Amino acid sequence: MRVVLADDAVLLREGIHRILTDDGITVSAAVGDVDALLDHVAAAAPDLAVIDIRMPPTFTDEGLRAARTVRERHPGTAVLLLSQHVQVGGALDLFTTDASGLGYLLKDRIIEIDDFLAAIRRVAAGGSVIDPIVIRALVERRSPTDTLGLLSDREREVLSLMAQGLSNPAIATRLFVGLRTIETHVASVFTKLGLLPTPDEHRRVRAVITYLNHSG
Repeated sequence: MRVVLADDAVLLREGIHRILTDDGITVSAAVGDVDALLDHVAAAAPDLAVIDIRMPPTFTDEGLRAARTVRERHPGTAVLLLSQHVQVGGALDLFTTDASGLGYLLKDRIIEIDDFLAAIRRVAAGGSVIDPIVIRALVERRSPTDTLGLLSDREREVLSLMAQGLSNPAIATRLFVGLRTIETHVASVFTKLGLLPTPDEHRRVRAVITYLNHSG
């Protein structure tokens, strides 16, 4: 696997570089601005681009716009977005069209090295990952009278894991319950949200994020 890192913070960039190389992942470039990122992706076609959402010169959404460009021009390069704070809107809009090979994590997740590396590999392999804190923030900011208010605490937990791209067996393992129990919870979540279940995990993520981000 070849990964390009794009973050203007040198210490963080070098820290991620070390984590990846220690795990046997090749870092093909580590850059501090979006122009260098896009040039490298065009020239080297890495498997994955890890991109900070806020990049120079304005430190607003340069990284997010660069991610859109990578997705449009270089579909063979997966994208993992990093953010210091919970940002919804534009970041999650990317998931509503095609969630494959796309991830969004908070930078705090990097210190959980095993989980971070698992997310790197999942996104590079065409999967999708969304930070559970982001999902929790989306759920909690909605009115209790919204449809999400109909979900039980366990169903909200299952929803969060679904949005990270986990399969039913993976959710069952994470929550230490039986697969049949998770299947029941997933069916209930889809029913209460008015969403049709599907075996396609990317569609599961898109459906959940579309609902959370655009309804109500």
